[in-house]
Amino acid sequence: MLGIDERALKVVWTIFLFGLFLAIVYFIRDTLLIFALAIFFAYMLWPVVGLVERLIPKRRNYALAVVYVSLIGLFVLIGFELLPKIAGQAISLATRFPSLISGNKLASIPLGFLNPVREQIVDFATREAATLESKVVPFIQEAGAKILTGIGALLPAILIPILAFFFLKDGEQIRINLIGAVEDGHDRSMLEQILDDVHLLLKNYIRALVLMSVASFVCWVVFLSIMRYHYELLLAALAGVLEFIPVIGPAAAGIVMLVVCAGSGGILWILIFWGCYRVFADYILSPYLMSAGVELHPLLVLFGVLAGESVAGIPGMFFSIPAIAILRVLYVNLRKAYTHRQLAAVARG
Repeated sequence: MLGIDERALKVVWTIFLFGLFLAIVYFIRDTLLIFALAIFFAYMLWPVVGLVERLIPKRRNYALAVVYVSLIGLFVLIGFELLPKIAGQAISLATRFPSLISGNKLASIPLGFLNPVREQIVDFATREAATLESKVVPFIQEAGAKILTGIGALLPAILIPILAFFFLKDGEQIRINLIGAVEDGHDRSMLEQILDDVHLLLKNYIRALVLMSVASFVCWVVFLSIMRYHYELLLAALAGVLEFIPVIGPAAAGIVMLVVCAGSGGILWILIFWGCYRVFADYILSPYLMSAGVELHPLLVLFGVLAGESVAGIPGMFFSIPAIAILRVLYVNLRKAYTHRQLAAVARG
């Protein structure tokens, strides 16, 4: 038709549709982020809802109501007890942070093989302290004030639990509808297997992240309290939150601990505890919790975290690993389906 090759036209049309899909994803990325966080929140509550549902059989709505009422009470308790203290420590640390990394403080930190360039490092840190004081510190103070007032994230904080409620309530029906939309046969079996694998992956991954975050918070708050370091709640909460970012998050938490606690002495104890906890978390706790789920090489994990940060900042770092793991699930299942069809074709031939 009009001298245009039909195959080339199909390729161009496919590329156009794929580009259009990427453009739509980019423009609605904020909405997609809220839905992704809602799915994450739903998987966090999944084990609790299942436990309550055993006590109230065949009454999933009642089980969800019990869980949500209990969750609201827990949030209120945390909001009144912990958040004001953490926000107060954040504001206090923001005002002192430039002085903590000033030349006088840094001069007392053992730099090991970097001692020959200590003077250059001190000069650099002094300049950066002035930058932090003029730019970063007001941001941290504003963030601490928002934690206290709850302003700034009110809409997502309301939408995410509501969306999670519907995912928990109608998740099984959504799965049935997706499978029912495909004709009976090998394609339906493949889709069912993909959904089951993705469900298992997300369930184990999110459960592991939550438990590792809680373990990190508890261990750090106990250690910092025993050693009588300042800002123990804030630093422990930061370590717990950064546990959600693989590889880079725990390393960043360790650096922050060293910088903030440098003035109190005992840096060697910080290094020893951080090293011992990372060995426990990375080689014992994490493999045990993720025994069935994410199976990615550490280099691929690091690449995903860095690429996610370049694409979407901190949310990209967090969602990069489950996104890569889901792509791996799709690849493995599609490859199995292709191999099955090839073998079937050979058998028929």
